[in-house]
Amino acid sequence: MMTLRRIGIFGGTFNPIHNGHLLIAEAAREEYGLERVIFVPASHPPHKQRSDIAPNSWRYDMVRLAVADNPFFFVSDVELLRSGPSYTVDTLRYFHEVYQGQAEFYFIMGTDTLLDLPTWKYADELIALTHFLSALRPRYRTDLSVLTTRFGQQTQEKIHFLHTPEMEISATDLRQRFATGRSTRYLLPVAVQEYILANHIYR
Repeated sequence: MMTLRRIGIFGGTFNPIHNGHLLIAEAAREEYGLERVIFVPASHPPHKQRSDIAPNSWRYDMVRLAVADNPFFFVSDVELLRSGPSYTVDTLRYFHEVYQGQAEFYFIMGTDTLLDLPTWKYADELIALTHFLSALRPRYRTDLSVLTTRFGQQTQEKIHFLHTPEMEISATDLRQRFATGRSTRYLLPVAVQEYILANHIYR
């Protein structure tokens, strides 16, 4: 029987990517034996219609810089090249085609995002296409009733939690810090910090 490759997919706006994202990705890779984690910046996230999202090219470059020193981390521009809303189901269909049935996928997300899963487009197909790995926020009590009501037994089979908690780093706070000139040291990779300052992003 063929052993399937385990591939992590980490989608998000990454506006900007920060150390909390990287910690979650590394925890997922280690705890679930992932061969690689692919970061997928969203072009038009359907749940985030905001005017303060940095241009696609900048966010892609920031993710590329952030993952450059980890040989297990990669970045994909599949959603940036696709027109229309960045639906996760389309991205997972794409990666299933790329790996031609030789991989199982683990979609990485935060707890607050997980609880919105029943509202995602084609949620039933999504839970068939991937496992979900959720990072628990510190002091965050998770009520899975909304998920078990929607997905039943699949909730236990396809939704998992990381032992490493999600760091309390907020991209919103980071944007405000850059806008007001406050320190962002130790909150995001130095290369990303320097890129933001050099390009006057969030100012």
